[in-house]
Amino acid sequence: MTDTANPIHDDEALPEVLTLPLDGWHRARGGRMVEFAGYWMPVQYEGIMAEHLWTREHAGLFDVSHMGQLYLSGEGLDAAVEALLPIDLSTLKVGRQRYSLLLNEAGGILDDLMVTRWNSGLYLVVNGATKWDDIGHLREFLPDEITLSHLEDAALLALQGPEAAIALASLGLTPAKPEIVATNALTFMQSGPYLWNGVDVHVSRSGYTGEDGYEISLPAEHAAAFADALAAHPSVKPIGLGARDSLRLEAGLPLYGHDLNEEIDPVSAGLTFGINKRRRSEGGFPGAGRILKALAEGTPTARVGLKLEGRQAAREGAEIFDGETKVGVVTSGGFAPSLGCPIAMGDVPAALGAVGTQLFLDVRGKKLPATVAAMPFVPHRYYRAK
Repeated sequence: MTDTANPIHDDEALPEVLTLPLDGWHRARGGRMVEFAGYWMPVQYEGIMAEHLWTREHAGLFDVSHMGQLYLSGEGLDAAVEALLPIDLSTLKVGRQRYSLLLNEAGGILDDLMVTRWNSGLYLVVNGATKWDDIGHLREFLPDEITLSHLEDAALLALQGPEAAIALASLGLTPAKPEIVATNALTFMQSGPYLWNGVDVHVSRSGYTGEDGYEISLPAEHAAAFADALAAHPSVKPIGLGARDSLRLEAGLPLYGHDLNEEIDPVSAGLTFGINKRRRSEGGFPGAGRILKALAEGTPTARVGLKLEGRQAAREGAEIFDGETKVGVVTSGGFAPSLGCPIAMGDVPAALGAVGTQLFLDVRGKKLPATVAAMPFVPHRYYRAK
């Protein structure tokens, strides 16, 4: 996701803001709605702190239907996509998912996204506030043989937390093909097609909180019934944008439009895992010259984690100081409910990026001590293959 969620109080703006398939569902459950990425979305239900901790301990249900769901197919698909992303599709098997980056010619990040191999094509999930630009970029640079379908009639739900697998299994989804395993047997970044009461759903074991969990794509007209079934499980509560942001920050996951943008390259952003091994040797993707040089020689700046002393949080835009010298800026920041202290991410000179480096953050004219910390701040708990 990409934009800061701020309440809109001007009723005249209401018709210009789109609604999600679950808009009424959220409002009926007390969701406080805000405008985010052009949609009305719930920022919280019972409170960000409570929702955050519930997700870490049980299972949280997030509506992420504002994200762009795209399907690419056609002759020469892999080569066409590899010309735009630093991904190695030759090693991406059916039912597997991979993180990647849409890059401009200078190696800057246009968006970060997930790519999944379906039987006859590639399924992409892109950020909500950039999806129209992404669609335009892909249509401009993909050859005519490639068909891009925007799955506008599909909803996308995320079920996250240590009890997500139990909750999803309770719905009795059945594999749509003999070779597909049960949802609780999926491993991190594995996906497959399932049936729920005769409805086609696609489930991937992935998410944006650092917890075990799933993302579920299904027809929008069935989203409310599916959400009702999940929310009926005692482990599951609906969770809003506020907790989604604090969860991903604790997990050290960057947010496009804040920690990532067109000026930032993947190496300085700490996303080199998104540049697959073969592509590092062969290149052939936008900005490869700059990025491969950065991989070999390093970058002048780095994205780092920061832990602050006290209780006062530093927000995006706070200046970072080394002594009296300004050296960077906070790109994401807030209070970490799981840790009981404020944390942040920011860009600083690479020489100051070592864990334990002492810095200061200017918050409303007050210099707050901060220490460069390892990320993720809270360990990831993805369900990986044994």
